[in-house]
Amino acid sequence: MQNKNNFDNKRRKTLRWGYLFALVAFLAFTLFLGKIIVLQNTNVQEIKDDYISKNYREAKLKAARGNLYASDGSILATTVMRYDIYLDLKTIKDSVYKNNIGSLTDSLNAMFGKPRNIYRQRLDEQRRKENQYYSLVKGLDFDQYDRIRKFPIFNKGKHRGGFIVDRKYRRELATTEIGAGTIGMDNGEYKSGLEAAFSKYLSGTDGTRLEQRVNSNQWKPIDYWKAIEPVDGQDVYTTLDLRIQDIASSALEKQLIEFDADHGSVVVMEVATGKVRAMVNLRRTEPGIYIDAYNYALKDATEPGSTFKTVSLLAAMDDGFIDENTTVDIGNGHWTYAGQPVSDGHGGGIYDISDVLAKSSNVGSAKLITQFYGEKPQVFLDHLRRWKMFDKMDIELPGITKPFIQTPESPKWSKGALASLSFGYASRFNLLQLTTFYNGIANKGKMVKPLFIDKIMKDGQVFYSAKPEIMVNKMASDKAIKMMTQALTKAVEKGTARSIFTPNLKMAGKTGTARFEYWKPGPAKYQASFAGFYPSDNPKYTCIVMVNQPDNSKSYYGSTVAAPVFKEIAGKTFLKTPQNIEPHLLEDKKVDLTKLTEPNVKIAFQGQRMPNVVGLIGRNVIPQLENAGYRVEYKGVGKIQEQFPLVGTVINKDQKIYLNLQN
Repeated sequence: MQNKNNFDNKRRKTLRWGYLFALVAFLAFTLFLGKIIVLQNTNVQEIKDDYISKNYREAKLKAARGNLYASDGSILATTVMRYDIYLDLKTIKDSVYKNNIGSLTDSLNAMFGKPRNIYRQRLDEQRRKENQYYSLVKGLDFDQYDRIRKFPIFNKGKHRGGFIVDRKYRRELATTEIGAGTIGMDNGEYKSGLEAAFSKYLSGTDGTRLEQRVNSNQWKPIDYWKAIEPVDGQDVYTTLDLRIQDIASSALEKQLIEFDADHGSVVVMEVATGKVRAMVNLRRTEPGIYIDAYNYALKDATEPGSTFKTVSLLAAMDDGFIDENTTVDIGNGHWTYAGQPVSDGHGGGIYDISDVLAKSSNVGSAKLITQFYGEKPQVFLDHLRRWKMFDKMDIELPGITKPFIQTPESPKWSKGALASLSFGYASRFNLLQLTTFYNGIANKGKMVKPLFIDKIMKDGQVFYSAKPEIMVNKMASDKAIKMMTQALTKAVEKGTARSIFTPNLKMAGKTGTARFEYWKPGPAKYQASFAGFYPSDNPKYTCIVMVNQPDNSKSYYGSTVAAPVFKEIAGKTFLKTPQNIEPHLLEDKKVDLTKLTEPNVKIAFQGQRMPNVVGLIGRNVIPQLENAGYRVEYKGVGKIQEQFPLVGTVINKDQKIYLNLQN
């Protein structure tokens, strides 16, 4: 009986396990069958995409931005290759790691200076973690990369030595001291200056590559998946002339320091073409230190002061209301119109029209403009509209301000506003707009659009060449333009700007002294300016200078603060022979201008043969060689005197190129 009971118990237990197994099998089969049904009704692409999205990603391969050049071919901004080094410490065999780690840490210590035990601790720790994408060092140049890839372990490559290199591009400016703010930047988040203006040409087209997830926040590139290579950007040649830019920067900085001013700007424009040859903006960061960072010439609109008298009086000249025989009674230099007080603060008597400009008479300007346009201000304002002075300028550079002019439609308009407008108040303009107006007078009445681009090139082929664009074909009658040119010339020879007169160069221009924020309590704030062109008998360049908030205890007048900057720029940029230039105008150069006279010829590589670089400027050639993957060792500065290997020699990327430059 006992045996039978034991048998029955075993039988029941066996049956229970059998039923349980059958149930589990049935559930597994049902789950499997359900999965099949789900898969049959699920888009295969969705499964693939889900898998890829979790374990792989398509990453961008940044295209190299094209070079930004000055008009003479000197590099303003270029893209250089930099190398980031990562390690796959899981890939390296134990025997390779143990036998070579000491030598590797010695090499790293010699190259970077950190103690070898620091490297040993970090590498051992990352190896225990089986880190497949450990960041060792970033931002190496080609020589450094070429050196580190030959270190023990690393010299076995990616699959046996765990050596992973990620190539990246970095933008570098060649002339940070004389135009960083004008050149600007475009890093994707912040855009400014020429870099932003021409980014669509410079940027190129990004490529793609596949990356595999290493851990929650690390990805590494996959070699076996063919990347889509990026297409590099085009090269943009701007209108900037580095020689003139340097001259303008030095002249302005010297004056800013002399008068302890807050900031200042200079714009130099080529008369016939409208090409902007220099644009300098300097602001004080600490006493005696100025940097080029913010583009005041475009982004700030201020009341122009007396430089606007040229605009007012040209309108009356064009309408035939005034000519060289016109006179105006200044009285004692004080006058009130429609409740608006007007004062010269100096002189008095009877002025002819050239005296009004030469002596910068507020009373004279206000009396003439209100006499002829007081009842019909729209006739006067129509001149400003025709000269595009109501319009925001259509240029490539971002951030340019729209001008403001009080009109009868403005809430603050009064009859006296016309008097204020005549001598540079009740209005706001940026410096480029005023430069363009003065340039129109210099160009015999033809107003051309400011140009910042000369041409666009790639691989030696010109894709675009800029042509002068006419904004106003005829600003005023020939008689009016001639009369204004003579009056502006007299302002330099005998008027408020006579301190800059030199018999060696005929200059025409107008001083300006504007008080701003005059409604606020506290010390008065002034902006000194000078606008004109040279030589006045056959104009080549137009230039405007602005100095903001000079030390009032020294001077704040345009004649003493801004006009000397104009004179220095005119003397250095136009006069060809040193004996015709005052000695002090030859001082204070930031760069050796003799090194800027040779154009930056783009090297034409013929296969793997060494090109001829003798006679070219080293700072222009060396980045091109390095970007092509060659190692370069050089001595000296300036032009290349000797090269090795010689022209035509077959070279590979492991060979060094040696250059001797003149010192």
